[in-house]
Amino acid sequence: MGLSRVPTRGRLRRLRALAASVIAAGLLATAAPANAGRPGATHSGSTPSGVPGAAAAAAPGDDWLHTEGNRIVDANGDEVWLTGTNWFGFNATERVFHGLWSGNITGITRSMADRGINIVRVPVSTQLLLEWRDGRATVPHVNTHANPELAGKTSLEIFDFWLALCKQYGIKVMLDVHSAEADNSGHVYPVWWKGAITPEQSHTAWEWVAARYRQDDTLVAVDVKNEPHGRANETPRAKWDGSADQDNFKYACETAGRRILAVNPHLLVLCEGIEVYPKAGVGWTSTTPADYHSTWWGGNLRGVRDHPVDLGAHSDQLVYSPHDYGPLVHAQPWFTGDWNRTTLERDVWDPNWLYLHKENRSPLLIGEWGGFLDGGPNQKWMTALRDLVVEHRIHQTFWCLNPNSGDTGGLLLGDWKSWDEQKYALLKPALWQHGGRFVSLDHEVPLGGAGSTTGVSLREVYGDGGPGDPADTTAPTAPAGLTGTGRTPTTVSLSWTAATDNVRVTGYDVYRGTTRVNAAPVTGTAYTDTGLAPATAYSYTVRARDAAGNVSAPSAALSVTTEASGGPPGTVKVRYRNNDASTTDNAIRPGLQVVNTGSSALDLGTVSVRYYFTRDGGSPAVSAWCDHAAVGCAQVRLRVVPLATPVTGADAYLEVTFASGSLAAGRDTGDIQLRMSKTDWSAFDEADDHSRSAPTAYTDAPAIPAYTGTALAWGAPPA
Repeated sequence: MGLSRVPTRGRLRRLRALAASVIAAGLLATAAPANAGRPGATHSGSTPSGVPGAAAAAAPGDDWLHTEGNRIVDANGDEVWLTGTNWFGFNATERVFHGLWSGNITGITRSMADRGINIVRVPVSTQLLLEWRDGRATVPHVNTHANPELAGKTSLEIFDFWLALCKQYGIKVMLDVHSAEADNSGHVYPVWWKGAITPEQSHTAWEWVAARYRQDDTLVAVDVKNEPHGRANETPRAKWDGSADQDNFKYACETAGRRILAVNPHLLVLCEGIEVYPKAGVGWTSTTPADYHSTWWGGNLRGVRDHPVDLGAHSDQLVYSPHDYGPLVHAQPWFTGDWNRTTLERDVWDPNWLYLHKENRSPLLIGEWGGFLDGGPNQKWMTALRDLVVEHRIHQTFWCLNPNSGDTGGLLLGDWKSWDEQKYALLKPALWQHGGRFVSLDHEVPLGGAGSTTGVSLREVYGDGGPGDPADTTAPTAPAGLTGTGRTPTTVSLSWTAATDNVRVTGYDVYRGTTRVNAAPVTGTAYTDTGLAPATAYSYTVRARDAAGNVSAPSAALSVTTEASGGPPGTVKVRYRNNDASTTDNAIRPGLQVVNTGSSALDLGTVSVRYYFTRDGGSPAVSAWCDHAAVGCAQVRLRVVPLATPVTGADAYLEVTFASGSLAAGRDTGDIQLRMSKTDWSAFDEADDHSRSAPTAYTDAPAIPAYTGTALAWGAPPA
């Protein structure tokens, strides 16, 4: 569905579409009729231009999306927010949505729209797409008493019927190849080919999808392959580099994306990450796990920094799509001890994928996240990621709608009708809302369909004009609480309290004097200004902006002086004293001091210190104690964190943080005496530990890094 106006930047995009339609017609002309899957079947929609196998033609619309920096926008340049869920089943042996054995497809779809789901990610298999293409769609098992509207329909006809329901209710759709073969556990296989399914067939299946639905802007996105993965010593496994190797997922996603966009240049193409990525100086030939950074399947996008996906003339259709899960799915090492959102952002999200958003390189859509609400660590993780999504307006599809997802549960309960209200309440703030109503990605149809009391259309949000809502003339409030959180000889780090707006704050501009220093709007409430001169005073203000282009008054000015050159970076340094001469007993006893090297008070609640060591056999579990602290042991928090992959001199670190407190400029915390032992009291061998040194008097310790917030402010971790 869409508007009749021609967008300002639409001419080039429409020329691309014209060329693509010629390619698409050729692809469809060679396809078998869509209704060939069962005798006597007829396709419910008309066939455009008499081409066999095409879906019912939709009127040309303006609901297609593309990217600008880290934003997804419509054809008019208005920013949109994709917030949805996953509904699986077409990927499995059943070859149809799960739940239709009791739930009604129309009721389930309507309830998603009424509750704010504006996009649904639908897992499928390459095998199923090829069956559809070749006219071999079968009639799946569906409870036709609960779903009389689906009686006698093939799996493809059911999908097309559901696509029409989504159009009616204002929902958009993303297809995801979850596995090569139709298999309930197909996602476990690490790559995009398997058995009779070749890499080339995975590309041709996507071309068929692009051609069949090229005139229907209900299907707006494709996720090339779910969760490519595999470790260094496993075969096959997915890698990410600049080669044309078969197992290079960067090349596979790039190839698929270019071929898809040659047919329909309007589709968003999503590329997920992989599982491991080699550390600096290591190649993919290494079979040593410690040589790699490891994270969730599909969650490792470190390789994009050196090897970005290149979609050529259609690069503004690219979206990167990591997955992230909590400790109930797997007890990853970063869930050890007193972890929180700050540690997750710094240690996991930033280095693996969040940098792409923060550096304005690309939009992100977290394709899978979710789990059980346990009242404990899993819920803590889910809340932290939800808050990150909301703060940065990161696109997301929650895993999942299905209550039969074994390790996460779903938004629906077992009757496939009732909603898990507690889980939905957690998700709801991460669903796009405007004026208390949910926002559709359709310009004409409100979310929930005609007459909806819970949803609005894009036209109702942005009006009929250009970018922004011309009816909105109210500027956001001025940001407050501008403070300096760190400085070096060449950088200043800032943070502030979020502004408010009658509709929504879309970003912030940071000014050094009268010069705006951010190239793109800052979507969070922190920014680091770089390229500064040492020992120089700078004045900063921050302004907020909204979607209509209204800009707030400036914040109160803040003056910050950079560090003199030659000194340690940041406003923090760590001193160390060795309290135990033995390197082979059953305890590690470091003495630490945290020093404020800045010119203003330091909030100890933002500081974390890491002491790196090896556990050296015996029990891998290590306990830590504060034996004495001048600031009080009650103020000192300790956790031992195993490294996902060991490095030279460390397979774990002791993280030291502070419950609260302020440290005046030039002052230190005084003595902090710590102790660690393994739970089986076996001996350590500290001789090669990264952070250990010999001095028995306090000396500067760059081998014990310190952070302020998520920024490294002192020293260096082991490589």
